[in-house]
Amino acid sequence: MADARSRLGLASDALFYGYAGACVLAGAWGTVGATIDFPWLLHQPLGDLTADGRPNVLAQYRFLRAIECGFGVFAIAFRREIHTERRFNRLFLGTMGLGVAARALSMKSDGRPSDFMLAMLAWEAVGAPVIFAHTRRTLGVSAGTPGRGGPAR
Repeated sequence: MADARSRLGLASDALFYGYAGACVLAGAWGTVGATIDFPWLLHQPLGDLTADGRPNVLAQYRFLRAIECGFGVFAIAFRREIHTERRFNRLFLGTMGLGVAARALSMKSDGRPSDFMLAMLAWEAVGAPVIFAHTRRTLGVSAGTPGRGGPAR
């Protein structure tokens, strides 16, 4: 049983830090390198956008990528709390789950995305339940105050 727990913890850590790190790096790169990142990632040449639309699309793209970067920074900065305090855990996993739901909705509504986008969906769809399963064992552990983190129920 200890082996299964340690394997789950290792898998959770790999998925958690891989996801958080990817959010930081991809978000930062997309924010500063939007004119390169946007056409590469979304397969949408900037020249196909109208002159009036281009600044709006790029401003929104940079904003969303900055939010992505900030979420990754949050995850790394509050990694202990995410693993030990219920409110941080719910915020992190809820946000990650909303991302999975948004990608699934987009697939149903808009069609199949690129292989890269499917790989990100797979990482998130596997990561969220693995991190959830692992943190059921860590919530309340060394959180300082049991009422704030509390044991998993």
